[in-house]
Amino acid sequence: MRRLGTGIGWRPEIAEAVERMPGIDWVEVVAENVCPGHLPESLLRLRERGVTVIPHGVSLGLGGADRPDAGRLAALAERAEALGAPLVTEHVAFVRAGGALTASPVLEAGHLLPVPRTRDALDVLCENVRVAQEALPVPLAVENIAALFSWPGEELTEGQFLTELVERTGVRLLVDVANLHTNRVNRGEDPAEALAALPLEAIAYVHVAGGFERDGVWHDSHAHPVPPQVLAVLSDLASRTDPPGVLLERDENFPEPAELERELAAIAGAVRGGRERAAGGTAVTAGSRGGVAVRARPVTRVRTRETARERLGVAQAAVLSALVAGTPVPEGFDRVRMGVQARALAAKRADVVARVAPELPVILGAEYRPAFLAYARQRPMAGGYRRDALDFAEHLLGKDRPERREALHEWWLDRAGPAPRSSGRATRMARTARDLLRRTTAPQRRPSGATS
Repeated sequence: MRRLGTGIGWRPEIAEAVERMPGIDWVEVVAENVCPGHLPESLLRLRERGVTVIPHGVSLGLGGADRPDAGRLAALAERAEALGAPLVTEHVAFVRAGGALTASPVLEAGHLLPVPRTRDALDVLCENVRVAQEALPVPLAVENIAALFSWPGEELTEGQFLTELVERTGVRLLVDVANLHTNRVNRGEDPAEALAALPLEAIAYVHVAGGFERDGVWHDSHAHPVPPQVLAVLSDLASRTDPPGVLLERDENFPEPAELERELAAIAGAVRGGRERAAGGTAVTAGSRGGVAVRARPVTRVRTRETARERLGVAQAAVLSALVAGTPVPEGFDRVRMGVQARALAAKRADVVARVAPELPVILGAEYRPAFLAYARQRPMAGGYRRDALDFAEHLLGKDRPERREALHEWWLDRAGPAPRSSGRATRMARTARDLLRRTTAPQRRPSGATS
């Protein structure tokens, strides 16, 4: 396995800081956020310095019932080649459901959702991974995800599920230790048991990230400092194997560069601590479980039974519909946790649409978020976030106040066509709407000498 060293997730908001940061050997970029023909200058400069760049996909849905979309695979392959990446990574998750397998509309989660650890789901996942491997120009590694809910009737533990996936496909693993901690809080799963069951020689690299706990639920936010509990899981992993690379993820609420550097130092310290315990004789030999070496099974070409895909598709469509369309929660699921997940998905939609279309919060002001959440309860996402932003604006056009309707209409016209109109009129209209909102909502100035 190629040695990667110390890495950090590259994001536009911290691009300059990452370039200046000492000791960064590699970076990871969200694959869907870069265009192969127009790579950010910061990434190009990092590559020129010899920094490895790895694309990290979030939209394939390898754990879904359908086979991976050829267009999405081609796009991921194109990004791997443009970045000169030694591998690409994705997730053991489903992100959409419905369609031909279920004779129901396609629904998008806009988020990574857990697959059931069943034989049906494993068979489908293995075939999907093989399809992806054949389409990609470099090796594939897949990541364990965090989850707020569990599927009833699961047949395998996470360690067993991922181990058999590796044995049947030869795929590599991206182990997210923050997600292992999240699943300990949310699903009562022991990270040490999961690590003990994994084929550690298959690890490509490791993710580390922060989060927070609220009302007994751990939220894997990627917007908070890495907590000691996550560092402890990383140290445990390092006591069992020497990970080829360790990467810090941060997606929002970015701190000062010095704080990021302190987090990287804490991560390095956790790895050193694990290695020291290994040197003291407490490590578990990488690539073994209970003293039995893990060997990859030959890759088989048995086609997954369509009935397994259909059963999985129906189950995933029912779950996703309950989360985003308000249909009843399927039998056996924790209704409270499903409610938490549904609210989290709606909040994420609102946040991402605000980033994709920043003019909309400007036009709508403080009313943006409640208006979007009300819209999301009625309209499940059927496409990507950009399509969601357009659909939301169109939804408001017949309902919003006249003074904002023109700005919304101009913005929609500018974005809905095959190419922006490039007149800058929509931006001017958004600025006008913002100024109007400030005039109409600003508090009255108190007279001189007035007290509260």
